[in-house]
Amino acid sequence: MKLLHPIETERLIIRRFVPEDWQDLYAYLSDERVVRYERYGPFSREAAQREAARRAESDEFLAVCLKESGKLIGNLYLGVREYETLELGYVFNAAYWHQGYATESARAAMDYAFTTGAARRIVAMCNPENAASWHLMERLHMRREGHLRQNIYFEVDENQQPIWIDTFIYAVLASEWGK
Repeated sequence: MKLLHPIETERLIIRRFVPEDWQDLYAYLSDERVVRYERYGPFSREAAQREAARRAESDEFLAVCLKESGKLIGNLYLGVREYETLELGYVFNAAYWHQGYATESARAAMDYAFTTGAARRIVAMCNPENAASWHLMERLHMRREGHLRQNIYFEVDENQQPIWIDTFIYAVLASEWGK
């Protein structure tokens, strides 16, 4: 989703990434607790520098920053899928968990996507073991549309065989948003 201007909420600024975000990005992407359910492992400093530069060139990643200090505390992902659908993702610094920042930023970004016509539908997926993630989707009034059984893997076992995991899929339509 192309962000034409920063989105401002009560406590946050949601903006495009800049390469200089790498240190704050490293602070949370290097934390095993934060990336536990992601398809990648903890980032090195060098990988965080490359990733910040890559995200600065992308329309799909949004930096979530505290309004008061400008500190980057997490990111949203709004990737374009087919049929006027966006896929929502989110990763936040563990120091800022359980304070409502993910809900506040995701709600604002979803509202922007729907009101600007960037999306007709927004989907999000997570591992069923990641209760914090699917609870967030439910707070956003997304509906659980499926439980996909052993549909994806990120790791292999000692015999190089996939370790299959399940996925919950949630969605909301523009016509349902805000009701």
